[in-house]
Amino acid sequence: MNPFARLLLKLIASSDIDIRQDYERVRKLRRLTSRIARPVKKMYSVMDSQIFSEDYSHEIPVRIFHPKKLRHEEAILFFHGGGWVTGDIETYTSACIHMADALGRKVYSVDYRLAPENPYPAGLDDCMRVAEVVMENLSMTGVKSPSDWVLMGDSSGANLAAAVSLRLRDEGKRVPAQQILLYPVTHWDHTAASPFETVRTKGRDYGLTAQRIQDYMEMYQPELGERKNAYVAPLMAKDFANQPRTLIVTAEHDLLRDEGEAYGKELEQAGNEVQIHRVAESAHGFITLPPFTKPVKETFRVINDFLKEGPAADEKEFERR
Repeated sequence: MNPFARLLLKLIASSDIDIRQDYERVRKLRRLTSRIARPVKKMYSVMDSQIFSEDYSHEIPVRIFHPKKLRHEEAILFFHGGGWVTGDIETYTSACIHMADALGRKVYSVDYRLAPENPYPAGLDDCMRVAEVVMENLSMTGVKSPSDWVLMGDSSGANLAAAVSLRLRDEGKRVPAQQILLYPVTHWDHTAASPFETVRTKGRDYGLTAQRIQDYMEMYQPELGERKNAYVAPLMAKDFANQPRTLIVTAEHDLLRDEGEAYGKELEQAGNEVQIHRVAESAHGFITLPPFTKPVKETFRVINDFLKEGPAADEKEFERR
């Protein structure tokens, strides 16, 4: 890894921010820096007032990012990262603009409720609701087939995407044809007792620390026993069958690398089509870097290749009849 980048990550990891006490300040800082980096021209529209929670208690904002050139029918339903606590639709706006352009597809970004004010299952419920609505009401989005929806998320957002796919299957509802999980959180334990070696070898000096992700998880789901729920920790699922065609992208110097790849292997062993791609010389959270950086360019290339390969065109045509 580039020495300067390694030093920067080490400085971030060694910061004395207590996320439990300072999460509101971190949110404000992330929003401020995201506005500075954002392109001046507005590149999105909104679906506010169109998607409500199932009990109509609140709106679930969705921001639609339009690529400069629409090249594909598939649309991305994106769940942002930030440990279920600090990320939001604003801090991921630049990343979603670049994503839409690089993939040539519309990106629908979901502003789900955050912990600790709204702990599990609030955020998952919001993501679940949006996924159901857009797949069942194609006319509101212009997407032609449910198979043209791709679930995608990074970090805690990838955790939510995996949990949505599992929960849709468990509830006997339509499961999306494809999902893309970027360095996902899939396990509940990030202490020294973790079964994954990267928690110990990559959990201190590479930006995201093991202590930080543990704090995030405890804010998201305060009850230890419930943290082992498959919808909080997808790797704890008892059944991995009947899941979407899946791409898992991990980062070499990420403490979540091993558990993300382990989830892919479980899906594959259960008969699902899975691709796992590890980005060398990269750390957690790289999808928010500028689009010209190597990890981002490589990841978008891998995603485009993955989506180009399936699902089969004749299957889509059958659904549309």
